[in-house]
Amino acid sequence: MHIFSNVRFDFLRWRWHALAVSAVVIAAGAAAVASSGLAMGVEFAGGSVVITQFEQPTTIQQVRGALGETFGSQVIVQTYGDPSQRQVMVRVPQVGQEAGRELSTTADAVVSALRQANLGSFEIVGSEIVGPAVGRELTSKGFWATVLSLGGILLYLTFRYRLSFATGAVVATVHDLLVVFACLAIFRYEMTLNVIAAILTVAGYSSNDTIVVFDRVRENLRSMRRDSIKDVINVSVNQTLGRTVITSGTTLMSALALFLFGGELLRGFAFTLIVGVITGTYSTVFIAGSVVTFWHGAGGARGAAPVHAAPAAPPQAPVRKTKPTRKARAS
Repeated sequence: MHIFSNVRFDFLRWRWHALAVSAVVIAAGAAAVASSGLAMGVEFAGGSVVITQFEQPTTIQQVRGALGETFGSQVIVQTYGDPSQRQVMVRVPQVGQEAGRELSTTADAVVSALRQANLGSFEIVGSEIVGPAVGRELTSKGFWATVLSLGGILLYLTFRYRLSFATGAVVATVHDLLVVFACLAIFRYEMTLNVIAAILTVAGYSSNDTIVVFDRVRENLRSMRRDSIKDVINVSVNQTLGRTVITSGTTLMSALALFLFGGELLRGFAFTLIVGVITGTYSTVFIAGSVVTFWHGAGGARGAAPVHAAPAAPPQAPVRKTKPTRKARAS
């Protein structure tokens, strides 16, 4: 399926503008983390989560007031799911000691405080309890999973292409992760296991998109040795533009459907995918391609040819067979 034909967009012409936009977004995310911190879910921070469903309409202020005397300002209260279901999620960051039945003490205290406040009948539709030791272990595993995946990408691309290509792909992937973290901090989405899964998915998606473009760059390097590396990358991006639009567009529509109709539990996961797909597609051209052009400078594409690419053999002139002359026959 061909969406574009004979396109000649000069994408790398706008690389400095794109780098400036990325710097602004990442700086805004860093400022949000510095001022309010990165919101951590109960899986990493440790705590108790109780989801209640009231029979009568109940406001967040009423629930927070009922719990304020017992838990103070540390309790977090917010609506959960469809507003017509009248569900409220209560999260208390601290659970005390992680031993035996003491894990459920905080959750029981939440239920007891709500019943004493006479807010009407309600039922517990969900609960989650995670101790601080488990939270620290999950944080460590999530961090190392991300670092090892980036290291594997760097090693593979260094062997398959050149170090400049591998560096561009890893820098683009790190850029995507920083933008995702910045958006999570700005829009106050909690860091949960679902979000970590989405972040690792974004890392793989971004690397795959970059590899597709770099593979076309490697093919074009054999026939465009006299052109600059900037021109080779621009031609390669234009050649793969239709594939990029189809792949990214369908993935983005799926993530939007999850965000709109997947419910509160999948909202952070879907939001991370949406941001990751957009920034992953954009970083392939403006970040990975820019790193390669900065690496090789204004020189020709000959120095960027992949290590494993054998130079094309020069064409040989066909040999014509001639008939022997009469003099040669007589001799």
